[in-house]
Amino acid sequence: MDAHGIPLAYAVDAANVSETALGPAALAMLAVMVPFLDFSPDAPTPVLADKASDSDWLREHLASQGFILITPHKSNRVSPSLIDGRRLRRYWRRYKIERTFAWLHAFRRVVTRYEKQCRNFEGFVQLACAFIALGKLI
Repeated sequence: MDAHGIPLAYAVDAANVSETALGPAALAMLAVMVPFLDFSPDAPTPVLADKASDSDWLREHLASQGFILITPHKSNRVSPSLIDGRRLRRYWRRYKIERTFAWLHAFRRVVTRYEKQCRNFEGFVQLACAFIALGKLI
């Protein structure tokens, strides 16, 4: 999603697949990498995620692709902290992601998955994302 909540990429899979596996798949679908100008042009692009995406291998995988994962640690984390408190201040912008999920829930076929085939469901998700993007442009 961009800064206004317009979906830019998505990943669809079965319900038993974790979010940590779908995150890199969704980021791989980005057509254009939009650089994030922090203080230097080569700064990594931040990716906001919820606590369920807190894993060391996902942080390392995204860092190798030019992203930085901004998510609070889980309460049962055993290994030492890897997050910088200054970057975690951006986490308050997560409401834009949750708002976009609420916009997707306005489409009944996306909320209640009637389709058994993944490609049919993916088509409805694409259509819902297109309606959201067109609604924001008009």
